[in-house]
Amino acid sequence: MLLGILAVAAALSIPRVTWQQFGLFTTLVHELGHAVAGLLTGRTVTGIRIRRNHSGEALSTGRGSIGPVVSGIFGYPAPAIVGAAQLWSVFNGYTAIALFAGGIVLLLTLLVIRNLFGVLVVLASASVSATLWFFATPQQQSYALLVLGTALLVGSVRALVSVIRVHTRRGQLGSSDAYLLYRRTGVPSVVWLLLFTAAIGGCWWIAVTAYLTR
Repeated sequence: MLLGILAVAAALSIPRVTWQQFGLFTTLVHELGHAVAGLLTGRTVTGIRIRRNHSGEALSTGRGSIGPVVSGIFGYPAPAIVGAAQLWSVFNGYTAIALFAGGIVLLLTLLVIRNLFGVLVVLASASVSATLWFFATPQQQSYALLVLGTALLVGSVRALVSVIRVHTRRGQLGSSDAYLLYRRTGVPSVVWLLLFTAAIGGCWWIAVTAYLTR
């Protein structure tokens, strides 16, 4: 069963043809990470955009200099955080709660999506969540969240490798959260990249530990 879950998750997040689709959901979670972190620091989210090339942006306003930094940190780790949380929920008997909470977040996201393609991505994601909630058995829901959580964990590593390549090749730095954080704080980009790596690695550790102690 474990090998089957890993195989399906890898099929979603590794091959180019499937990553073109699933990567859009990973981008959505990435931008939601920015948005939620911004809200938790007292900022107001004014819009989220998701584009076909897997880029996106989460815009927020507010006073103070801490909020934008915290918001900037939680983009790349967000898919790993959500993935680890989903696996932990399944292994600890909270599958239905995790599925319901995810669906509510997706519906609320429609209030701040500011481009048509982004709306389509959110609606597609919400449709999958609703289908699982209304038509899948509890066991099927658990398997689906295990696949989705694992795929998000793999996707977080893939996105991290991509942003590291941007810095090593010195191209399109403007799309890198690490570079934007450097511009805002003066702290070198490599420090932020190491922080992203540590956060994603910690999520992997939580997910593996949850599986081993289930």
